[in-house]
Amino acid sequence: MSTLEDLDRRVMWHPFTQMAEWEPLVIERGDGNYLVDSHGRRYLDGVSSLWCNVHGHNHPRLNRALREQLDRVAHSTFLGLTHEPGIRLGAALVEAAPAGLTRVFYSDSGSTAVEIALKQSFQYWQLRGRATKQRFLRLGEAYHGDTLGAVGVGGIDLFHRIFGPLLVQSIALPSPALVGAAESLDRLEQELAARAGEITALVVEPLIQGAAGMLVHPRGFLARSAELCRAYGVHLIVDEVATGFGRTGTVFACEQEEVSPDFLCLAKGIAGGYLPLAATLSTEEIYEAFLGPRSALKHFFHGHTFTANPLACAVGLESLALLREETLANAQRQVARVASSLERLGQLTGVKATRQCGLMVGIELVPRESRPLGVEVCERARRHGVILRPLGDVVVWMPPLTLVDEDLALLEGATRRSIEEVCAR
Repeated sequence: MSTLEDLDRRVMWHPFTQMAEWEPLVIERGDGNYLVDSHGRRYLDGVSSLWCNVHGHNHPRLNRALREQLDRVAHSTFLGLTHEPGIRLGAALVEAAPAGLTRVFYSDSGSTAVEIALKQSFQYWQLRGRATKQRFLRLGEAYHGDTLGAVGVGGIDLFHRIFGPLLVQSIALPSPALVGAAESLDRLEQELAARAGEITALVVEPLIQGAAGMLVHPRGFLARSAELCRAYGVHLIVDEVATGFGRTGTVFACEQEEVSPDFLCLAKGIAGGYLPLAATLSTEEIYEAFLGPRSALKHFFHGHTFTANPLACAVGLESLALLREETLANAQRQVARVASSLERLGQLTGVKATRQCGLMVGIELVPRESRPLGVEVCERARRHGVILRPLGDVVVWMPPLTLVDEDLALLEGATRRSIEEVCAR
């Protein structure tokens, strides 16, 4: 009789996974900040199930919201219809977002949230008679998703280089995390001064570039970028797919520099890690450019079958309430404790650097030409009861925001032992 592991090897193709070296780990259930496999072994979910779990697994309030909505309707299209969970979550997002963002367009993933912002920005300028504005600015080492539009404003060769012939080329700026804010801002202003008539928008992750290896931006970079975009008449698209919903210590990262972008892209934590959901928020001025008689064909021709799925929206509404009532405060309490853990880990001989923004953490290992160490460290961490994922030689911590001291002690200890074991080989 075949095991689940055997069946997985026979029929599945996993994302970002070299299947020739794949060893399945079958997760059976979730319990708070932990995952439990098919053999009953417990693991701290150190990456929040790919950065999206906010309040831990199997949370009673989120479960209740999901069940109550399931008794009403599981799904109804948002194309030409509407429903209460979608409306109420939209209103709550507008209330929580930076001032000036008044319209919510739902989709189903971070990539599509960014894709929608790109398309809305592009169409806006066409509708306003600025047909030459067709290019986007982005940062070096940027990652904004895997659909082709989002890949077109990405800058990580490992993920994107093979798809180059399919993409509209964007204009790259050096990452401020690598060259400093002054040089990056100088390049931004040079490009805007020379090409503002060609540029649609600047696309950035605020404060920290996640998939790039947790590259932390100098404070003030985001605010100055927003000022320059406004001065030169270019949209600012802020991608908070990873940073949103408390990850950096505030509900949204751009709050910390008092930035109100033209577009705000949300996903991952928007539904507490329960169901696929995303949203692109925009200003009223942008929204109004799309208004007119149907015959004018000015409306936004984009949509998804499961846009504003009622189950996801119901959970998302409860998740946002829970975040603001208690989870965010817990995350803020843990930030200093995480910093102390990183200070200790940074003293290990195998660690090159540590980086932190709220509860987003990168532990960069000393590279070795013979083999990447990140994968080995994360594989070892499983033996010590923690699920982690690497970004090259950077080991990522992105725990649920309900992390407690006992969990952090396990996370630090497992990471320490794993690094020591791999580096001793």
